[in-house]
Amino acid sequence: MDMKKKRFFPFNVEQTVNILSEFGPLIAMFVTNAIYSESDPTLRHGTIAIISTTILAIIVMKLVLKRFPIFPLIASGVTIAFGTLALVTDNPTWVIIKVTIFNALFAAFLLFGLWTKRNFFKYAFEKTFYYTEKGWNQFTLSFAMFFLLTAVANEYVRLTFNGTEMYNVFGQQMSGINIWVFFKIAIVLPVTGVYAWVMTRLMQKHRLPPAAE
Repeated sequence: MDMKKKRFFPFNVEQTVNILSEFGPLIAMFVTNAIYSESDPTLRHGTIAIISTTILAIIVMKLVLKRFPIFPLIASGVTIAFGTLALVTDNPTWVIIKVTIFNALFAAFLLFGLWTKRNFFKYAFEKTFYYTEKGWNQFTLSFAMFFLLTAVANEYVRLTFNGTEMYNVFGQQMSGINIWVFFKIAIVLPVTGVYAWVMTRLMQKHRLPPAAE
């Protein structure tokens, strides 16, 4: 069996690696910040954790998938760049800003592709999924809107909770950046999963048999 197609319900290996490469470093940052919160007001340990685990995730991608998936690789590279900026400036908020900028630019990238009749999602996934032209356009537009909404939500959390300031959440003291990590893991991750699942079901009416491609 092709390793990339092996199932880890409900995801195959490639999807599992991509999800872990996105949220694994966030979990590492959350745990590290919780451990060093009192002795590390600028949260440098957590920033180092997200950078190092992101680099580790890139290595795992290559070892498991035998290649670098383009979108996770770009996202990981941006995470490392903004994490480094956070270390240089002693301001962990750059890690949060990265998500706003990346999601907004990615949405703009998808919309630009639709406007210029170059559907980038189709080019990236047409060997995996088989949809009509109308289906690809609807799929891409819906995800562009989703990325814009997540960018706005991310910025709202950033502006509401200062990165290094402490807040009382459910009776626990949490830094602003750990609230953001919690938001990403407890809200963004499941919402993204449900949204992707709903979209794949809605896209069935636009599905083509592989032989039609």
